[in-house]
Amino acid sequence: MIFSFVFMEITGDSYAEFARRLTRQPEVASILGFSRVPDDPAFSRAWRNRFSDAVHEYVQTSAHFVIKEVHDRDISAPEVRPKNEIVDEPAVAKKPDEQESFSQGEIIQTTRLARDPAFGHFESGRGRNASYEDTQFFELQTFMGMVRCGTAQGTTRFQYRRGEEYGPHGDTHLRTVKQFNPEELVNGFNETTERLFSVIASEVSFRRPVTAAIDITTVPYYGDVEEMPMVSGTKDREGRAFKFATLSIIGQNIPLVLAVEPVRESSAWDENPPNQIHRTVRRLVQRAKEHVSIETVLCDREFDSMKMFQTLSNLNVNYLIPKRVSSSERDVLKQMEEDNLEVAVESASVRVETGSHSMRFLYVPSTSGEGTAVFATNLQVEPDEAETFCQRYSRRWQIENGYKSIKGDFLAKTSSKCSVE
Repeated sequence: MIFSFVFMEITGDSYAEFARRLTRQPEVASILGFSRVPDDPAFSRAWRNRFSDAVHEYVQTSAHFVIKEVHDRDISAPEVRPKNEIVDEPAVAKKPDEQESFSQGEIIQTTRLARDPAFGHFESGRGRNASYEDTQFFELQTFMGMVRCGTAQGTTRFQYRRGEEYGPHGDTHLRTVKQFNPEELVNGFNETTERLFSVIASEVSFRRPVTAAIDITTVPYYGDVEEMPMVSGTKDREGRAFKFATLSIIGQNIPLVLAVEPVRESSAWDENPPNQIHRTVRRLVQRAKEHVSIETVLCDREFDSMKMFQTLSNLNVNYLIPKRVSSSERDVLKQMEEDNLEVAVESASVRVETGSHSMRFLYVPSTSGEGTAVFATNLQVEPDEAETFCQRYSRRWQIENGYKSIKGDFLAKTSSKCSVE
């Protein structure tokens, strides 16, 4: 098995590519000692669970020695990775905000792991005679995000590492990326999610209902807003941004994003219909339910509306959502102060066109230590349970931290007006 990982490190094969290679080339499987070709999850489990860090280092050192020898001695071995992938490029002075947070090895490993389950599900619709495959554009896009640079500098550095003939020119990359429309990207994301679930099915079980978080994440936009229907205003009413609604499973480790959808809002510069965010949420939950059973949904205050509450109730999920404080909530807060209460539960009901249900408003001490926070839920929560129950909401912080990582570590710099980019 160790020689298999050395082989993969030499060729740059992903686990799935290596499994397919063994199927096509049974003589290689025989040389490596396999009577039956393992699947890619088997290689993944072996690498993580069977081998120590010392073995990992041995595999990399051995493979890199072979790669250098092949290229230094000019040996004809087209399956061997380019030497540029395993040697450091000359140091280049960078601005403080351009310091790389990933090593070259981490970038290569991340790209390799994403290639099979992810890249192949996104199609630009270009002709079969195109010079570069779609996966090469996604490799370049991943590289640019992880080294935190734009297209011009990113393509130059990418070609240095992978070879001038491997990567597309910057202008070619931009033209190709613009051929992916938002709907195609969402469809590709959904197919990737299905693929990932099939890969991790042997490792992780989602038999129990999960807690999910729905959030709006933004990508700042600084250009003109005319003829830009996908650009929306920000909460501070001063900025502009592309907005995306996501649904993520909250777990003990990194949150798993199950569904994503662009948000198109009505703004002064476009003719979009009024925003119907509850419909977006319905699609997100329905899509996520194809993979897992959802027990509770956590949303932020932006989702506080009677239509939203009823939408989630109709989907047979529980919800916990912070409530905007209006005159009726202020009356309750005033009464709590007079009665010297720290916690209160108020029964209420939702009645809209799509249905009705009973709900509760929970008044609990704010986690900031100042004042009282108000939450809406469709669960029957008693006053002595309210504060503990609302502490579940703090689990949403995982999502916010996850977005900071995604946008800070993986989002390439761009000045484009295209929401796809």
